[in-house]
Amino acid sequence: MKIKNLLPLAGAILLLLIVLSSCQEDITTIGSEILGTETPNGILDESQTIVAYSRKLGPLQSNRLPAYQLGIYNDPVYGKSKVNLLSQLTLESNDPKFGDSAVVDSVFVYLPYFSTATTVDSTTTYELDSIYGTTRINLSIFPSNYFLREYDPNSGFEEFQNYYTNQGPTFEEYLGPELASVENFLPTENGYIINEGTDTEEKIAPGLRVKLPVEFFQENIIDKEGSPELRNNNNFKNFLRGIYFKVDSPTDDGSLFIFDATKAYVSIFYSFDDETDPDIRDTGIFKLNFGGINVNTFENQLPQQIQTAISNPNIQTGDENLYLRGGDGIISIVELFGKDNDNNGIADELETLRDKKWLINEANLIFYVNQDLMVGGATEPERIIIYDLKNSNVLADYNLDTTAGLDAANALTNHFGKLQRGSDGNGEYYKLKITAHVSNLINKDSTNVPLGIVVSQNVLTQTTSKLLNPMEPQIEQVPTSSVVSPEGTILYGNATPNQEKRLKLQIYYTEPK
Repeated sequence: MKIKNLLPLAGAILLLLIVLSSCQEDITTIGSEILGTETPNGILDESQTIVAYSRKLGPLQSNRLPAYQLGIYNDPVYGKSKVNLLSQLTLESNDPKFGDSAVVDSVFVYLPYFSTATTVDSTTTYELDSIYGTTRINLSIFPSNYFLREYDPNSGFEEFQNYYTNQGPTFEEYLGPELASVENFLPTENGYIINEGTDTEEKIAPGLRVKLPVEFFQENIIDKEGSPELRNNNNFKNFLRGIYFKVDSPTDDGSLFIFDATKAYVSIFYSFDDETDPDIRDTGIFKLNFGGINVNTFENQLPQQIQTAISNPNIQTGDENLYLRGGDGIISIVELFGKDNDNNGIADELETLRDKKWLINEANLIFYVNQDLMVGGATEPERIIIYDLKNSNVLADYNLDTTAGLDAANALTNHFGKLQRGSDGNGEYYKLKITAHVSNLINKDSTNVPLGIVVSQNVLTQTTSKLLNPMEPQIEQVPTSSVVSPEGTILYGNATPNQEKRLKLQIYYTEPK
């Protein structure tokens, strides 16, 4: 083929490319770069109204949590929080038999920390997780005579009984004499070796491990062999109703750890006569598990300046700063698309967008950390999450996030972006992607519900905890991962004079022709 015969073909291809390029520019305009990341295709719109403000939560349900806290944490911004624990014990097995002349030798209660084990040349070391604070505290353990019901009599025993973060004073009215106390307690990375050098040697991971009095468990467990009290767990939970962990500190500082109650237990080490040789004493271990109801109670000392800042939120036009704190802490509310001035049940701005029928390429809420009010560094929560306040449920984007199968630290990073930090290690912003949610509002007539923003200790946890008294706007439940989190942060709101860091809804869209 000669060169001259290629020219008409080349010209046709060039013309086609020019036409396609022109059409592409008619359909969409490339937005500008955002925060140093790859920019999605589409026209950027940041004009939609957002109203955001914070509310102090009232008492929250604190049983049936995915994990529990114990200790004292002094947040550099939000102040001191004291977290106590009431746990209902359960029998390892019903109607246990301990053997002839059984005697308790020792008793320990064990609450394991979250940790990762590494073994090299038969030596195991541990890296702790979910430990907050570095100052020693005091700890006391008491038997509890408060009966924790599984079902609520006010519902005809058809619904579970809820217990709340403010019930500490009530529980403490039912305490028996102190069983044990630990002074100057501080979590360490040291594990434990049980029965070292024997055939029953056992290695257990780091945790709170406290010796309890043998007399109490001789009387209430071993000597009760064959009694109705040990026949089953229903009887036992009404007999030995629980143990209460109470923390204290002479200073404002302290330390706190989060643990999995399903792995906590009381070990009763005992000995008994051998069946074949009365001169030999055999040994056994009987465990009482934390398999019943567990309840965290909170005592918070919120600084006056923060109390003042959140006591009267501007629900009409929003606030300059947004406050978030875990526990029975603080939530922020985000309302999209402004007011419904024509009273037809739909925000006016949303009606306009529905008429335009935009194709939504990406929608983001970017929350900038107010570094002027935050201490920064390790005390900042790594994750915050967003959810539907009205239905106490996740948004559509949650189930579309392809990172959901990763471990909790790295999961759902498309929807719930991790805290992005600067070169100094301080937090700069969180990016929450709500593309599917906004697209459904515009193109599928979904209900424009208020959205809740809370800190999260584990973004994969989807369960919720009820408020004792629901609050406006439609705050009835919060994610339990927030109740378990001790940390907090302060973010710029929609009303801050700092235009660069003002909370906005970013919508990248394609306008159909």
